[in-house]
Amino acid sequence: MKILTSKYTRRAGLLRAATVAAALLAAPALMAEGPGTDNLPDPSETILQLSDGLNTVWMLLAAMLVFFMQPGFALVEAGFTRTKNTANILMKNFVDFTLGALLFWFIGFGLMFGDGGFLGCPHLCDYEFWSGDGLPSAGFLVFQTVFCATAATIVSGAMAERTKFSMYLVYTVCISVIVYPISGHWTWGGGWLMNDTDGSFMMDTFGCAFHDFAGSTIVHSVGGWIALVGAAILGPRIGKYGKDGKSKAIPGHNLTIAALGVFILWFGWFGFNPGSQLAAATPDDQVAISSVFLTTNLAACAGGFMALAVSWIKYGKPSLSLTLNGILAGLVGITAGCDAVAAWAAVAIGAICGTVMIFSVEFIDRVLKIDDPVGASSVHGVCGFLGTILTGLFATEGGLFLGGGWGMFFAQLFGAVVVGCWAAGAGFIIFKVLDKVHGLRVEHRIEEEGLDIYEHGESAYNI
Repeated sequence: MKILTSKYTRRAGLLRAATVAAALLAAPALMAEGPGTDNLPDPSETILQLSDGLNTVWMLLAAMLVFFMQPGFALVEAGFTRTKNTANILMKNFVDFTLGALLFWFIGFGLMFGDGGFLGCPHLCDYEFWSGDGLPSAGFLVFQTVFCATAATIVSGAMAERTKFSMYLVYTVCISVIVYPISGHWTWGGGWLMNDTDGSFMMDTFGCAFHDFAGSTIVHSVGGWIALVGAAILGPRIGKYGKDGKSKAIPGHNLTIAALGVFILWFGWFGFNPGSQLAAATPDDQVAISSVFLTTNLAACAGGFMALAVSWIKYGKPSLSLTLNGILAGLVGITAGCDAVAAWAAVAIGAICGTVMIFSVEFIDRVLKIDDPVGASSVHGVCGFLGTILTGLFATEGGLFLGGGWGMFFAQLFGAVVVGCWAAGAGFIIFKVLDKVHGLRVEHRIEEEGLDIYEHGESAYNI
């Protein structure tokens, strides 16, 4: 599959073609005879340069917003866990980005966007092979790097408070170099799941390609399923389950910083989703970006409100922690179809994800007996999967509920299952090997007294 078939390159190419056409239509008026007209620059070239410049600035601004989600994740995870492990949580979130960014530049970007079938050509330390018709390859690398870092950091929360830091480094390498780039190549890299050319597997089977605009499946459910498998293999924290098998709550130490982290993530999501348009120069792009902003925000609000209401009805009091995760559930759920659904559908998707998240957290905790301190598996894995499928129901073009038939729904279901199986399967192999070779979990004494001192030699709170 050639790079030029990727969704990003095609989108940029269409934008440039539209800009050139508009410039050529305006050229006769701009080039009317008059003094000094011989020295005027070609108006089509000038407009194209301005268009490319605006699109580049928009892409890099969006990358900055998505990068700012890293402190959001760090605060949420730290707030939902105990004081004695805060420095460890913060350190892991820094490692996610520092190590992940180096590795994605070194090999991950090539595997994701290079030529190839199952995976792309590595292109070690080379990003200039990617051609974006006006978008600088270095800027596009940065934009994709922050998405890769998001997938990696999701895993740390579910495995918090009992994982060896050295093993965390190893599986972060595996996610950044193997798991995320390969499934990313199948989709955003122009691979088989998003190949909508005549005669392709998806078109022949479903009549449409898989649709994940900003990463409900490609980013969030990949991280969520790896997190679920990792937490299961790692085992629960000491004291999480009693001798009778009943789950015991282990409260986080600071809901204030967790709430601040959710606000930061909410803010960063306005780069995550609208930024995936990768263009802002034409009226169509401006409408598209505005629509994605609206659907993203409405889904977050609906998810948070429904989590508040359901927790109030179910547990007798409105839970702040579940409301915070409900907001994130709505954001994760809308990410796949934020460009493809109407405002009312975004509210429905957010509300469904915010509700399902509560029951998913309870099911994973009480039935599966998997200890996920921050609910990452439910928020990112379950709601990422669910939001992808709901896109096949609510999409204005092709959605089942709007007369589009079953094709898009089954394409969404198939893509979400395939990527989910890949992430969970790869995660299982990675964690099982690490557990057998070196052991994933810290000793009981270290876990009881806290990872901060034993793993890092310092504490976040010197009190």
